[in-house]
Amino acid sequence: MCQLLGMNANTPTDVMFSFAGLACRADEHKDGFGIAFFEGRGLRHFIDCQSARHSPVAELVKRWPIRSEIVIAHIRKATQGAVALQNTHPFVRELWGRYWVCAHNGNLEGFAPRLHAAFRPVGDTDSERAFCWLMQELAKAHAGVPTVDELSHTLRELLPLIARHGSFNLLLSNGQALWAFATTKLHSLLRQHPFGAATLADEDLSVDFAALTRPSDRVAIVATEPLTTGEAWSAFAPGEMRVFEHGVPRPQAS
Repeated sequence: MCQLLGMNANTPTDVMFSFAGLACRADEHKDGFGIAFFEGRGLRHFIDCQSARHSPVAELVKRWPIRSEIVIAHIRKATQGAVALQNTHPFVRELWGRYWVCAHNGNLEGFAPRLHAAFRPVGDTDSERAFCWLMQELAKAHAGVPTVDELSHTLRELLPLIARHGSFNLLLSNGQALWAFATTKLHSLLRQHPFGAATLADEDLSVDFAALTRPSDRVAIVATEPLTTGEAWSAFAPGEMRVFEHGVPRPQAS
């Protein structure tokens, strides 16, 4: 299975500490990596079908001081689709004049929905196929640009339909919010004042966030497995979707 990383913050934030923790796991998940940073309505998107341990693209990303409010990253262990650039997450599409980014961890069996011309996969993964169907159904469900609450309501209806076909852990964003859905394994963490130090679970690297943040800063991190020790990671329940906006979980609308 692959490994996911998502970040949502209330101010442009450096995600490199968390990305370093994710890249440590690329020895096993060696079939490609990708990361997407939102900057307002714009997007920086880096992918490579080499391991994040050895990719020159990954080294560029680690050295580049990119700060963003929403980030989605992925390291791949291929289940469906060849190890190739077109099969490397995260995938990007446009809908309602905004970029949408999606990364998936899991394996979907027998998921072959009918797709119209607006959303077609370029590669041959179950993940991109599910993303295209999701974009298609969102476009059909809303005549205009929906609110985050309206999108969340529709996604709570659509995502379980895909999950019927197997394991489906998903990160999704349009630059406004971060949606995270899990059927098997996903965890989230909220960093806020008072900030403390954190140490990566897979490498001897620590950061004192108190020295790098302001009291008003808030950052939510989502990962397949907890990336750090000594922090209060919260596991998703099977079938649970969490929505993060401005660095905090958004209350579920009644």
